[in-house]
Amino acid sequence: MDDTFDLRTRRELTEYCLTYPGAYEDYPFDDANWTVMRRRDTKRGFAWIFERNGCIWVNVKLAPEWGRLVQSAHESVLPAYHMNKTHWTSVILDGTVPDGLIKALIDESFRLCGK
Repeated sequence: MDDTFDLRTRRELTEYCLTYPGAYEDYPFDDANWTVMRRRDTKRGFAWIFERNGCIWVNVKLAPEWGRLVQSAHESVLPAYHMNKTHWTSVILDGTVPDGLIKALIDESFRLCGK
């Protein structure tokens, strides 16, 4: 994991996601609030970045049991906003979730979206 990124802003989060091989940013909606980070090989989104309630949020894909575990351990990790709540998890970047954990969740999402 790269410790040079502090994940508090949309730009920092986007730049971190771009360090993954073949990752690119997409704006598929008429709503500029949504940035989707995709894998070039599968075209699947692995990080859905948006602002809500004054904070940057990121939706990541996780195995259901892993998502439930992380959600139970952190108040700022919730069932995904606007996505399937079994397979997707929202992380609010409010400073309460350690950057190392956020990066691990993004890493897992990137891996799962490669299948």
